[in-house]
Amino acid sequence: MSIQIGEVVAVMGVEVSVRAFENSNHETHFFQGKKFKGISIREFVSISHGFREIVCTVEGEYLDERSFEIEASEKLFTRKLKLRPIGYFEDDEFKDGIKFLPKIGDIARLLSEQQVSSVFERETSDGFVIGRLLKEDLPVSLPWQKLFNSHLGIFGNTGSGKSNTLTKLYTVLFDNKINNIGEKSRFVFLDFNGEYTGTQLADANHKRVIRLTTRNAEGDRFVLRESEFWDAETLGILFQATANTQRPFLRRVISGRRRFQELPDSLKNYIRGTFRRVLTSEDPSGEALELLRTLARSIADDDNLSDSLAKVGLRNGQGITSFHVILPNGVWKYLSNDEDFYVSEFEDKIEQLDLVNVIGLDELQIRANLQILRDVLSGSAQYEHIQPLLRRIEALKEDFSRVILVGEVQNAGPAVTVLSLRECKQDVKKILPILIAKQFYEQHKSTVASPPETTLHLVIDEAHNILSQQSNREAESWKDYRLELFEEIIKEGRKFGIFITLASQRPADISPTIVSQLHNYFIHRLVNDRDLALLENTISTLDGISRGQIPTLPQGACVVTGTTFDIPMLMQIDKLPKEREPDSSDVDLDKIWGD
Repeated sequence: MSIQIGEVVAVMGVEVSVRAFENSNHETHFFQGKKFKGISIREFVSISHGFREIVCTVEGEYLDERSFEIEASEKLFTRKLKLRPIGYFEDDEFKDGIKFLPKIGDIARLLSEQQVSSVFERETSDGFVIGRLLKEDLPVSLPWQKLFNSHLGIFGNTGSGKSNTLTKLYTVLFDNKINNIGEKSRFVFLDFNGEYTGTQLADANHKRVIRLTTRNAEGDRFVLRESEFWDAETLGILFQATANTQRPFLRRVISGRRRFQELPDSLKNYIRGTFRRVLTSEDPSGEALELLRTLARSIADDDNLSDSLAKVGLRNGQGITSFHVILPNGVWKYLSNDEDFYVSEFEDKIEQLDLVNVIGLDELQIRANLQILRDVLSGSAQYEHIQPLLRRIEALKEDFSRVILVGEVQNAGPAVTVLSLRECKQDVKKILPILIAKQFYEQHKSTVASPPETTLHLVIDEAHNILSQQSNREAESWKDYRLELFEEIIKEGRKFGIFITLASQRPADISPTIVSQLHNYFIHRLVNDRDLALLENTISTLDGISRGQIPTLPQGACVVTGTTFDIPMLMQIDKLPKEREPDSSDVDLDKIWGD
Protein backbone atom coordinates (compact mmCIF):
# COMPACT_ATOMS: atom_id res chain seq x y z
CA MET A 1 0.00 0.00 0.00
CA SER A 2 0.99 3.62 -0.41
CA ILE A 3 -0.12 7.16 0.39
CA GLN A 4 -3.55 8.05 -0.96
CA ILE A 5 -3.58 11.37 -2.79
CA GLY A 6 -6.98 11.48 -4.48
CA GLU A 7 -9.83 9.68 -6.18
CA VAL A 8 -10.94 9.37 -9.78
CA VAL A 9 -13.83 11.69 -10.66
CA ALA A 10 -13.84 11.43 -14.47
CA VAL A 11 -12.59 9.15 -17.24
CA MET A 12 -12.84 10.60 -20.75
CA GLY A 13 -11.18 8.23 -23.22
CA VAL A 14 -7.59 7.94 -22.02
CA GLU A 15 -7.77 11.17 -20.01
CA VAL A 16 -8.32 10.66 -16.30
CA SER A 17 -9.32 13.38 -13.80
CA VAL A 18 -8.52 12.94 -10.13
CA ARG A 19 -9.76 15.06 -7.25
CA ALA A 20 -6.71 15.62 -5.07
CA PHE A 21 -6.85 15.27 -1.31
CA GLU A 22 -5.67 18.12 0.89
CA ASN A 23 -2.42 16.39 1.90
CA SER A 24 -1.29 15.76 -1.68
CA ASN A 25 0.67 18.95 -2.37
CA HIS A 26 3.71 18.30 -0.18
CA GLU A 27 7.09 18.12 -1.97
CA THR A 28 8.12 14.83 -0.32
CA HIS A 29 6.24 12.15 1.63
CA PHE A 30 7.50 9.36 3.88
CA PHE A 31 5.42 6.27 4.54
CA GLN A 32 6.47 3.03 6.22
CA GLY A 33 10.14 3.89 5.78
CA LYS A 34 9.86 4.66 2.06
CA LYS A 35 10.32 7.97 0.28
CA PHE A 36 7.67 9.30 -2.09
CA LYS A 37 7.77 12.31 -4.40
CA GLY A 38 4.83 14.71 -4.18
CA ILE A 39 2.46 15.51 -7.00
CA SER A 40 3.67 17.76 -9.81
CA ILE A 41 3.92 17.72 -13.60
CA ARG A 42 5.57 14.55 -15.02
CA GLU A 43 5.33 12.71 -11.67
CA PHE A 44 3.79 9.24 -11.51
CA VAL A 45 0.83 7.91 -9.57
CA SER A 46 -0.90 4.56 -9.44
CA ILE A 47 -4.65 3.95 -9.44
CA SER A 48 -5.88 0.78 -7.78
CA HIS A 49 -8.09 -1.22 -10.12
CA GLY A 50 -8.88 -4.65 -8.79
CA PHE A 51 -5.64 -6.57 -8.27
CA ARG A 52 -3.71 -4.29 -10.57
CA GLU A 53 -2.13 -0.89 -10.18
CA ILE A 54 -2.62 1.33 -13.23
CA VAL A 55 0.34 3.67 -13.62
CA CYS A 56 -0.39 7.21 -14.82
CA THR A 57 1.72 10.27 -15.46
CA VAL A 58 0.60 13.74 -14.36
CA GLU A 59 0.09 15.98 -17.37
CA GLY A 60 -1.48 18.95 -15.60
CA GLU A 61 -3.37 20.25 -12.62
CA TYR A 62 -6.03 22.89 -12.20
CA LEU A 63 -8.58 24.31 -9.79
CA ASP A 64 -12.20 23.49 -10.39
CA GLU A 65 -13.98 26.67 -11.40
CA ARG A 66 -16.87 25.87 -9.11
CA SER A 67 -16.39 27.29 -5.63
CA PHE A 68 -18.49 27.51 -2.58
CA GLU A 69 -18.55 29.81 0.41
CA ILE A 70 -18.00 28.79 3.99
CA GLU A 71 -18.76 31.15 6.86
CA ALA A 72 -19.33 34.29 4.85
CA SER A 73 -16.17 35.26 2.95
CA GLU A 74 -13.93 32.15 2.92
CA LYS A 75 -13.75 30.35 -0.44
CA LEU A 76 -12.44 26.86 -1.12
CA PHE A 77 -11.51 25.42 -4.51
CA THR A 78 -11.23 21.82 -5.59
CA ARG A 79 -7.75 20.84 -6.89
CA LYS A 80 -7.88 18.39 -9.78
CA LEU A 81 -5.17 16.45 -11.60
CA LYS A 82 -5.08 15.52 -15.28
CA LEU A 83 -3.54 12.05 -15.71
CA ARG A 84 -2.68 9.82 -18.64
CA PRO A 85 -2.28 6.03 -18.20
CA ILE A 86 1.01 4.59 -19.48
CA GLY A 87 0.98 1.02 -18.14
CA TYR A 88 0.28 -1.13 -15.12
CA PHE A 89 1.89 -3.25 -12.42
CA GLU A 90 1.02 -6.94 -12.37
CA ASP A 91 2.75 -9.22 -9.88
CA ASP A 92 5.10 -6.31 -9.02
CA GLU A 93 6.25 -6.12 -12.64
CA PHE A 94 5.63 -3.03 -14.78
CA LYS A 95 4.07 -3.61 -18.20
CA ASP A 96 3.66 -0.77 -20.63
CA GLY A 97 0.62 0.05 -22.71
CA ILE A 98 -2.96 1.06 -21.98
CA LYS A 99 -4.67 -2.25 -21.34
CA PHE A 100 -6.83 -1.19 -18.39
CA LEU A 101 -8.55 2.07 -17.46
CA PRO A 102 -9.68 3.15 -13.99
CA LYS A 103 -13.24 3.83 -12.93
CA ILE A 104 -14.79 6.72 -11.05
CA GLY A 105 -14.13 6.33 -7.35
CA ASP A 106 -10.83 4.41 -7.71
CA ILE A 107 -8.12 5.65 -5.35
CA ALA A 108 -4.92 7.25 -6.65
CA ARG A 109 -1.68 6.67 -4.74
CA LEU A 110 1.93 7.82 -4.94
CA LEU A 111 4.62 5.59 -6.40
CA SER A 112 7.73 4.86 -4.36
CA GLU A 113 11.18 5.63 -5.82
CA GLN A 114 11.73 1.91 -6.41
CA GLN A 115 8.50 1.68 -8.40
CA VAL A 116 9.33 4.81 -10.41
CA SER A 117 12.72 3.35 -11.26
CA SER A 118 11.15 0.09 -12.42
CA VAL A 119 8.86 2.04 -14.80
CA PHE A 120 11.95 3.10 -16.78
CA GLU A 121 14.32 0.24 -16.05
CA ARG A 122 14.15 -2.97 -18.00
CA GLU A 123 15.41 -6.39 -17.05
CA THR A 124 19.16 -6.36 -17.49
CA SER A 125 21.90 -7.92 -15.45
CA ASP A 126 24.65 -5.72 -16.91
CA GLY A 127 23.70 -2.41 -15.32
CA PHE A 128 24.02 -0.28 -18.47
CA VAL A 129 23.73 3.06 -16.63
CA ILE A 130 24.72 6.30 -18.39
CA GLY A 131 22.83 8.78 -16.23
CA ARG A 132 19.99 9.52 -13.82
CA LEU A 133 16.42 10.67 -14.15
CA LEU A 134 16.57 14.46 -14.12
CA LYS A 135 13.69 15.05 -11.73
CA GLU A 136 13.69 11.89 -9.62
CA ASP A 137 17.52 11.69 -9.46
CA LEU A 138 17.38 7.91 -9.85
CA PRO A 139 19.91 5.88 -11.87
CA VAL A 140 18.33 4.08 -14.83
CA SER A 141 19.70 1.01 -16.58
CA LEU A 142 19.10 1.20 -20.34
CA PRO A 143 18.33 -1.94 -22.38
CA TRP A 144 21.54 -2.11 -24.42
CA GLN A 145 20.33 -5.22 -26.28
CA LYS A 146 17.57 -3.17 -27.96
CA LEU A 147 19.39 0.16 -28.00
CA PHE A 148 22.36 -0.88 -30.16
CA ASN A 149 20.10 -3.00 -32.34
CA SER A 150 18.63 0.21 -33.75
CA HIS A 151 19.53 3.51 -35.44
CA LEU A 152 20.27 6.28 -32.92
CA GLY A 153 20.02 10.05 -33.15
CA ILE A 154 21.75 12.42 -30.69
CA PHE A 155 20.75 16.03 -31.23
CA GLY A 156 21.46 19.28 -29.41
CA ASN A 157 22.83 22.79 -29.81
CA THR A 158 26.55 23.32 -29.43
CA GLY A 159 27.53 23.12 -25.77
CA SER A 160 24.42 21.17 -24.76
CA GLY A 161 26.34 17.96 -23.99
CA LYS A 162 25.60 15.78 -27.02
CA SER A 163 29.27 14.78 -27.52
CA ASN A 164 29.44 13.68 -23.89
CA THR A 165 26.26 11.62 -24.37
CA LEU A 166 27.65 9.95 -27.49
CA THR A 167 30.93 9.17 -25.77
CA LYS A 168 29.28 7.99 -22.54
CA LEU A 169 26.92 5.71 -24.45
CA TYR A 170 29.71 3.85 -26.23
CA THR A 171 32.21 4.04 -23.36
CA VAL A 172 29.83 2.18 -21.05
CA LEU A 173 29.12 -0.34 -23.82
CA PHE A 174 32.80 -1.02 -24.45
CA ASP A 175 33.63 -1.14 -20.74
CA ASN A 176 31.01 -3.88 -20.30
CA LYS A 177 31.12 -5.73 -23.61
CA ILE A 178 34.37 -5.13 -25.51
CA ASN A 179 35.78 -8.58 -24.68
CA ASN A 180 32.57 -10.23 -25.87
CA ILE A 181 32.38 -8.15 -29.05
CA GLY A 182 35.65 -9.48 -30.45
CA GLU A 183 35.34 -9.93 -34.22
CA LYS A 184 31.55 -10.14 -34.16
CA SER A 185 30.97 -6.41 -34.55
CA ARG A 186 32.82 -3.40 -35.90
CA PHE A 187 32.37 0.18 -34.74
CA VAL A 188 33.48 2.91 -37.16
CA PHE A 189 33.56 6.51 -35.88
CA LEU A 190 33.68 9.34 -38.44
CA ASP A 191 35.27 12.08 -36.32
CA PHE A 192 35.20 15.46 -38.07
CA ASN A 193 36.76 17.43 -35.20
CA GLY A 194 39.28 14.96 -33.76
CA GLU A 195 37.36 14.53 -30.49
CA TYR A 196 37.93 10.78 -30.06
CA THR A 197 41.58 10.29 -31.01
CA GLY A 198 42.89 10.12 -27.43
CA THR A 199 41.96 7.79 -24.57
CA GLN A 200 38.22 8.03 -25.22
CA LEU A 201 35.84 5.13 -25.89
CA ALA A 202 38.15 2.12 -25.53
CA ASP A 203 41.75 1.27 -24.68
CA ALA A 204 44.48 1.02 -27.30
CA ASN A 205 44.18 -2.78 -27.60
CA HIS A 206 40.67 -2.51 -29.01
CA LYS A 207 40.88 0.82 -30.82
CA ARG A 208 42.60 2.00 -33.97
CA VAL A 209 42.91 5.69 -34.81
CA ILE A 210 43.43 6.73 -38.45
CA ARG A 211 44.49 10.39 -38.59
CA LEU A 212 43.83 11.71 -42.07
CA THR A 213 45.39 14.98 -43.17
CA THR A 214 45.67 16.95 -46.41
CA ARG A 215 48.34 19.28 -44.97
CA ASN A 216 51.21 16.95 -45.80
CA ALA A 217 51.96 13.43 -46.97
CA GLU A 218 52.96 12.16 -43.51
CA GLY A 219 49.47 11.28 -42.21
CA ASP A 220 47.64 7.96 -42.17
CA ARG A 221 45.68 6.73 -45.16
CA PHE A 222 42.37 4.97 -45.49
CA VAL A 223 42.69 1.82 -47.60
CA LEU A 224 40.05 1.88 -50.31
CA ARG A 225 39.45 -1.37 -52.12
CA GLU A 226 40.14 -1.40 -55.86
CA SER A 227 36.62 -2.58 -56.61
CA GLU A 228 35.21 0.45 -54.79
CA PHE A 229 37.59 2.96 -56.37
CA TRP A 230 37.40 1.67 -59.95
CA ASP A 231 33.68 2.16 -60.15
CA ALA A 232 32.13 4.43 -62.78
CA GLU A 233 29.49 5.76 -60.42
CA THR A 234 32.00 6.51 -57.67
CA LEU A 235 34.46 8.27 -59.96
CA GLY A 236 31.70 10.13 -61.76
CA ILE A 237 30.37 11.56 -58.53
CA LEU A 238 33.86 12.07 -57.09
CA PHE A 239 34.94 14.32 -59.94
CA GLN A 240 31.48 15.73 -60.77
CA ALA A 241 31.48 14.31 -64.28
CA THR A 242 28.77 15.45 -66.66
CA ALA A 243 26.23 12.79 -67.58
CA ASN A 244 26.34 12.92 -71.38
CA THR A 245 30.07 13.14 -72.18
CA GLN A 246 32.36 12.78 -69.18
CA ARG A 247 30.70 9.80 -67.47
CA PRO A 248 30.76 7.68 -70.66
CA PHE A 249 34.44 8.64 -70.93
CA LEU A 250 35.10 7.33 -67.39
CA ARG A 251 33.27 4.11 -68.22
CA ARG A 252 35.61 3.61 -71.19
CA VAL A 253 38.62 4.16 -68.92
CA ILE A 254 37.38 1.59 -66.39
CA SER A 255 36.26 -1.00 -68.93
CA GLY A 256 39.60 -0.76 -70.73
CA ARG A 257 41.48 -1.31 -67.51
CA ARG A 258 39.24 -4.22 -66.53
CA ARG A 259 39.72 -5.87 -69.93
CA PHE A 260 43.52 -5.99 -69.75
CA GLN A 261 44.37 -5.78 -66.03
CA GLU A 262 45.13 -9.51 -65.78
CA LEU A 263 47.86 -9.24 -68.40
CA PRO A 264 51.45 -8.56 -67.23
CA ASP A 265 52.55 -4.91 -67.53
CA SER A 266 49.10 -3.92 -68.82
CA LEU A 267 49.60 -0.21 -68.05
CA LYS A 268 53.05 -0.12 -69.66
CA ASN A 269 51.70 -1.90 -72.73
CA TYR A 270 48.88 0.64 -72.88
CA ILE A 271 51.41 3.50 -72.81
CA ARG A 272 53.61 1.78 -75.40
CA GLY A 273 50.70 1.17 -77.74
CA THR A 274 49.40 4.73 -77.43
CA PHE A 275 52.83 6.24 -78.13
CA ARG A 276 53.22 4.10 -81.24
CA ARG A 277 49.72 4.91 -82.43
CA VAL A 278 50.31 8.65 -82.13
CA LEU A 279 53.90 8.93 -83.33
CA THR A 280 53.72 6.48 -86.25
CA SER A 281 50.29 7.46 -87.48
CA GLU A 282 49.86 8.06 -91.21
CA ASP A 283 47.54 10.92 -90.26
CA PRO A 284 49.54 12.65 -87.51
CA SER A 285 47.85 15.09 -85.13
CA GLY A 286 49.65 18.04 -83.57
CA GLU A 287 47.05 18.16 -80.78
CA ALA A 288 47.72 14.49 -79.97
CA LEU A 289 51.47 15.23 -79.83
CA GLU A 290 50.91 17.98 -77.25
CA LEU A 291 48.77 15.64 -75.17
CA LEU A 292 51.53 13.04 -75.39
CA ARG A 293 54.08 15.54 -74.10
CA THR A 294 51.79 16.38 -71.16
CA LEU A 295 51.40 12.68 -70.40
CA ALA A 296 55.16 12.07 -70.52
CA ARG A 297 55.80 14.73 -67.90
CA SER A 298 53.41 12.99 -65.49
CA ILE A 299 54.57 9.38 -65.85
CA ALA A 300 58.38 9.61 -65.96
CA ASP A 301 60.65 10.42 -63.00
CA ASP A 302 63.38 11.68 -65.38
CA ASP A 303 63.20 13.81 -68.50
CA ASN A 304 64.46 11.25 -71.02
CA LEU A 305 61.06 10.57 -72.53
CA SER A 306 60.09 14.25 -72.48
CA ASP A 307 63.39 15.20 -74.14
CA SER A 308 62.74 12.73 -76.93
CA LEU A 309 59.25 14.13 -77.48
CA ALA A 310 60.60 17.69 -77.45
CA LYS A 311 62.66 16.88 -80.56
CA VAL A 312 59.66 15.56 -82.48
CA GLY A 313 58.32 17.74 -85.26
CA LEU A 314 55.63 17.43 -87.89
CA ARG A 315 56.63 17.51 -91.57
CA ASN A 316 53.76 18.26 -93.86
CA GLY A 317 54.46 18.81 -97.55
CA GLN A 318 56.00 17.45 -100.74
CA GLY A 319 53.86 14.32 -100.40
CA ILE A 320 55.09 13.60 -96.87
CA THR A 321 53.01 13.93 -93.68
CA SER A 322 54.80 12.39 -90.72
CA PHE A 323 56.33 13.01 -87.33
CA HIS A 324 60.12 13.23 -87.57
CA VAL A 325 63.29 13.97 -85.60
CA ILE A 326 66.25 15.90 -87.03
CA LEU A 327 69.53 14.55 -85.70
CA PRO A 328 72.47 16.90 -84.94
CA ASN A 329 74.15 15.87 -88.19
CA GLY A 330 71.10 17.06 -90.14
CA VAL A 331 69.71 13.62 -90.90
CA TRP A 332 65.92 13.30 -90.86
CA LYS A 333 64.43 10.29 -89.06
CA TYR A 334 60.79 9.61 -89.93
CA LEU A 335 59.11 7.79 -87.05
CA SER A 336 56.57 6.06 -89.24
CA ASN A 337 59.11 4.14 -91.30
CA ASP A 338 62.32 3.95 -89.23
CA GLU A 339 61.53 1.17 -86.79
CA ASP A 340 64.99 0.84 -85.25
CA PHE A 341 65.22 4.55 -84.50
CA TYR A 342 61.70 4.63 -83.04
CA VAL A 343 62.42 1.68 -80.73
CA SER A 344 65.67 3.15 -79.43
CA GLU A 345 64.25 6.64 -79.01
CA PHE A 346 60.91 5.79 -77.40
CA GLU A 347 60.10 2.14 -76.69
CA ASP A 348 63.37 1.44 -74.89
CA LYS A 349 62.71 4.43 -72.63
CA ILE A 350 59.10 3.36 -72.03
CA GLU A 351 60.39 -0.08 -71.06
CA GLN A 352 62.55 1.55 -68.35
CA LEU A 353 59.53 3.23 -66.71
CA ASP A 354 58.88 2.10 -63.12
CA LEU A 355 55.09 1.73 -62.88
CA VAL A 356 54.91 -0.80 -60.07
CA ASN A 357 53.70 1.77 -57.50
CA VAL A 358 51.43 3.64 -59.89
CA ILE A 359 48.01 2.89 -58.38
CA GLY A 360 44.83 4.68 -57.46
CA LEU A 361 44.59 8.31 -58.47
CA ASP A 362 47.97 8.30 -60.25
CA GLU A 363 46.87 5.38 -62.39
CA LEU A 364 43.51 7.04 -63.01
CA GLN A 365 45.18 10.22 -64.24
CA ILE A 366 47.49 8.29 -66.59
CA ARG A 367 44.72 6.09 -67.97
CA ALA A 368 42.42 9.11 -68.44
CA ASN A 369 45.10 10.90 -70.46
CA LEU A 370 45.77 7.78 -72.53
CA GLN A 371 42.05 7.34 -73.16
CA ILE A 372 41.53 10.91 -74.34
CA LEU A 373 44.45 10.45 -76.74
CA ARG A 374 42.79 7.36 -78.20
CA ASP A 375 39.43 9.12 -78.36
CA VAL A 376 40.84 12.19 -80.09
CA LEU A 377 42.60 10.03 -82.68
CA SER A 378 39.48 7.96 -83.35
CA GLY A 379 37.19 10.99 -83.33
CA SER A 380 34.90 9.54 -80.64
CA ALA A 381 35.35 12.49 -78.25
CA GLN A 382 36.30 16.14 -78.37
CA TYR A 383 39.13 17.23 -76.10
CA GLU A 384 37.44 20.45 -74.98
CA HIS A 385 34.52 18.44 -73.55
CA ILE A 386 36.77 16.13 -71.49
CA GLN A 387 39.41 18.67 -70.47
CA PRO A 388 37.46 20.01 -67.42
CA LEU A 389 37.26 16.47 -66.03
CA LEU A 390 41.01 15.96 -66.51
CA ARG A 391 41.67 19.27 -64.74
CA ARG A 392 39.52 18.24 -61.78
CA ILE A 393 41.33 14.91 -61.51
CA GLU A 394 44.66 16.74 -61.55
CA ALA A 395 43.51 19.29 -58.95
CA LEU A 396 42.10 16.73 -56.49
CA LYS A 397 44.76 14.06 -56.99
CA GLU A 398 47.30 15.48 -54.55
CA ASP A 399 44.81 15.97 -51.71
CA PHE A 400 43.19 12.57 -52.09
CA SER A 401 46.50 10.74 -52.50
CA ARG A 402 47.37 12.01 -49.00
CA VAL A 403 44.34 10.38 -47.40
CA ILE A 404 43.51 7.41 -49.67
CA LEU A 405 45.51 4.31 -50.52
CA VAL A 406 43.92 2.08 -53.14
CA GLY A 407 44.63 -1.57 -52.44
CA GLU A 408 43.42 -4.64 -50.60
CA VAL A 409 42.32 -4.45 -46.96
CA GLN A 410 44.63 -6.79 -45.05
CA ASN A 411 42.50 -7.55 -41.98
CA ALA A 412 39.58 -6.23 -40.01
CA GLY A 413 41.73 -4.87 -37.17
CA PRO A 414 40.39 -3.87 -33.73
CA ALA A 415 36.67 -3.64 -33.01
CA VAL A 416 36.75 0.18 -32.79
CA THR A 417 38.06 2.35 -35.65
CA VAL A 418 38.20 6.14 -35.36
CA LEU A 419 38.77 8.08 -38.59
CA SER A 420 39.79 11.65 -37.75
CA LEU A 421 39.07 14.23 -40.48
CA ARG A 422 40.10 17.23 -38.40
CA GLU A 423 43.08 18.17 -40.59
CA CYS A 424 41.37 17.60 -43.93
CA LYS A 425 40.23 20.28 -46.35
CA GLN A 426 36.53 20.97 -46.59
CA ASP A 427 36.21 19.37 -50.04
CA VAL A 428 37.78 16.17 -48.74
CA LYS A 429 35.54 16.22 -45.66
CA LYS A 430 32.54 16.24 -47.97
CA ILE A 431 33.63 13.41 -50.25
CA LEU A 432 35.80 11.01 -48.22
CA PRO A 433 33.12 9.98 -45.65
CA ILE A 434 30.88 8.90 -48.52
CA LEU A 435 33.59 6.61 -49.90
CA ILE A 436 34.30 5.24 -46.42
CA ALA A 437 30.64 4.56 -45.65
CA LYS A 438 30.03 3.04 -49.08
CA GLN A 439 32.96 0.65 -48.73
CA PHE A 440 32.02 -0.56 -45.24
CA TYR A 441 28.37 -0.91 -46.26
CA GLU A 442 29.02 -2.84 -49.47
CA GLN A 443 31.68 -5.04 -47.86
CA HIS A 444 29.51 -5.96 -44.87
CA LYS A 445 26.39 -6.50 -46.99
CA SER A 446 28.24 -8.86 -49.35
CA THR A 447 29.61 -11.09 -46.57
CA VAL A 448 26.84 -11.16 -43.97
CA ALA A 449 24.67 -14.22 -43.44
CA SER A 450 20.89 -14.27 -43.01
CA PRO A 451 20.04 -13.64 -40.24
CA PRO A 452 23.18 -11.57 -39.59
CA GLU A 453 25.76 -13.05 -37.25
CA THR A 454 27.98 -9.95 -37.35
CA THR A 455 27.10 -6.27 -37.12
CA LEU A 456 28.51 -2.98 -38.35
CA HIS A 457 27.93 0.21 -36.35
CA LEU A 458 28.63 3.47 -38.18
CA VAL A 459 28.87 6.48 -35.84
CA ILE A 460 28.86 9.95 -37.44
CA ASP A 461 29.52 12.92 -35.18
CA GLU A 462 28.60 16.35 -36.59
CA ALA A 463 26.48 14.52 -39.15
CA HIS A 464 25.19 17.74 -40.74
CA ASN A 465 28.60 18.02 -42.44
CA ILE A 466 27.72 15.25 -44.90
CA LEU A 467 23.96 14.74 -44.55
CA SER A 468 22.87 18.33 -45.07
CA GLN A 469 20.46 19.06 -47.90
CA GLN A 470 21.00 22.83 -47.60
CA SER A 471 24.49 23.04 -49.14
CA ASN A 472 24.78 25.22 -52.26
CA ARG A 473 28.50 24.63 -52.80
CA GLU A 474 28.16 21.32 -54.60
CA ALA A 475 26.52 19.91 -57.69
CA GLU A 476 22.97 18.59 -57.36
CA SER A 477 24.07 15.17 -58.63
CA TRP A 478 26.61 14.87 -55.83
CA LYS A 479 24.12 16.03 -53.20
CA ASP A 480 21.54 13.51 -54.44
CA TYR A 481 24.11 10.71 -54.47
CA ARG A 482 25.33 11.13 -50.90
CA LEU A 483 21.80 11.51 -49.50
CA GLU A 484 20.56 8.48 -51.45
CA LEU A 485 23.49 6.41 -50.19
CA PHE A 486 22.80 7.12 -46.52
CA GLU A 487 19.05 6.85 -47.01
CA GLU A 488 19.64 3.37 -48.44
CA ILE A 489 21.90 2.42 -45.53
CA ILE A 490 19.43 3.62 -42.91
CA LYS A 491 16.40 2.07 -44.64
CA GLU A 492 17.92 -1.25 -45.72
CA GLY A 493 20.89 -1.64 -43.38
CA ARG A 494 19.08 -3.10 -40.40
CA LYS A 495 18.28 -6.38 -42.20
CA PHE A 496 22.03 -6.77 -42.83
CA GLY A 497 23.04 -5.90 -39.25
CA ILE A 498 24.18 -2.35 -40.11
CA PHE A 499 23.25 0.42 -37.67
CA ILE A 500 23.89 4.16 -37.75
CA THR A 501 24.34 6.62 -34.90
CA LEU A 502 24.04 10.30 -35.87
CA ALA A 503 24.99 13.28 -33.71
CA SER A 504 24.22 16.78 -34.91
CA GLN A 505 23.54 20.29 -33.67
CA ARG A 506 21.21 21.03 -36.59
CA PRO A 507 18.79 18.13 -37.17
CA ALA A 508 16.67 20.31 -39.49
CA ASP A 509 19.57 20.40 -41.97
CA ILE A 510 19.61 16.60 -42.21
CA SER A 511 17.35 14.85 -44.68
CA PRO A 512 13.91 14.29 -43.03
CA THR A 513 13.90 10.78 -44.52
CA ILE A 514 17.04 9.93 -42.54
CA VAL A 515 15.79 11.50 -39.29
CA SER A 516 12.42 9.74 -39.53
CA GLN A 517 14.11 6.34 -39.97
CA LEU A 518 15.97 6.62 -36.65
CA HIS A 519 14.56 4.42 -33.90
CA ASN A 520 15.79 6.04 -30.70
CA TYR A 521 16.67 9.63 -29.85
CA PHE A 522 18.70 11.49 -27.22
CA ILE A 523 17.55 15.10 -27.58
CA HIS A 524 19.49 17.83 -25.77
CA ARG A 525 18.65 21.53 -25.74
CA LEU A 526 17.40 22.81 -29.10
CA VAL A 527 16.01 26.32 -29.56
CA ASN A 528 15.67 26.72 -33.33
CA ASP A 529 12.05 26.55 -34.51
CA ARG A 530 12.96 24.47 -37.58
CA ASP A 531 14.72 21.88 -35.43
CA LEU A 532 11.79 21.66 -33.02
CA ALA A 533 9.29 21.42 -35.88
CA LEU A 534 11.26 18.57 -37.45
CA LEU A 535 11.22 16.62 -34.18
CA GLU A 536 7.49 17.17 -33.78
CA ASN A 537 6.79 15.89 -37.29
CA THR A 538 9.13 12.89 -37.29
CA ILE A 539 9.21 11.48 -33.73
CA SER A 540 5.88 9.89 -32.88
CA THR A 541 6.96 8.85 -29.38
CA LEU A 542 7.73 12.42 -28.25
CA ASP A 543 4.86 13.76 -26.13
CA GLY A 544 3.93 17.44 -25.86
CA ILE A 545 5.26 17.95 -22.33
CA SER A 546 8.70 16.53 -23.17
CA ARG A 547 8.83 18.51 -26.40
CA GLY A 548 8.03 21.72 -24.54
CA GLN A 549 10.97 21.19 -22.19
CA ILE A 550 13.61 20.74 -24.90
CA PRO A 551 14.47 24.49 -25.32
CA THR A 552 15.12 24.89 -21.58
CA LEU A 553 17.06 21.72 -20.77
CA PRO A 554 20.21 22.27 -18.68
CA GLN A 555 23.61 21.23 -19.98
CA GLY A 556 23.99 17.46 -20.08
CA ALA A 557 20.25 16.79 -19.79
CA CYS A 558 18.28 15.20 -22.60
CA VAL A 559 14.95 13.69 -23.51
CA VAL A 560 15.33 9.98 -24.25
CA THR A 561 12.61 8.52 -26.44
CA GLY A 562 12.04 6.04 -29.20
CA THR A 563 10.84 2.54 -29.97
CA THR A 564 12.97 1.01 -27.21
CA PHE A 565 11.38 3.16 -24.50
CA ASP A 566 7.77 3.02 -23.42
CA ILE A 567 7.62 6.66 -22.36
CA PRO A 568 9.98 9.61 -22.87
CA MET A 569 12.54 10.08 -20.10
CA LEU A 570 14.27 13.22 -18.90
CA MET A 571 17.83 12.15 -18.08
CA GLN A 572 20.93 13.88 -16.81
CA ILE A 573 23.84 12.11 -18.48
CA ASP A 574 26.80 11.46 -16.20
CA LYS A 575 30.01 13.29 -17.09
CA LEU A 576 32.98 11.19 -17.97
CA PRO A 577 36.36 11.48 -16.24
CA LYS A 578 38.56 14.20 -17.71
CA GLU A 579 40.84 11.77 -19.51
CA ARG A 580 37.93 9.97 -21.20
CA GLU A 581 35.66 12.85 -22.16
CA PRO A 582 35.66 14.04 -25.79
CA ASP A 583 37.99 16.87 -26.78
CA SER A 584 35.11 19.34 -27.07
CA SER A 585 35.25 21.18 -23.74
CA ASP A 586 34.19 24.81 -23.54
CA VAL A 587 36.93 27.44 -23.52
CA ASP A 588 37.71 28.66 -20.00
CA LEU A 589 38.01 32.41 -20.54
CA ASP A 590 38.55 32.98 -16.84
CA LYS A 591 41.69 30.86 -17.07
CA ILE A 592 42.83 32.51 -20.32
CA TRP A 593 42.06 36.12 -19.42
CA GLY A 594 42.23 35.93 -15.64
CA ASP A 595 44.89 37.70 -13.59
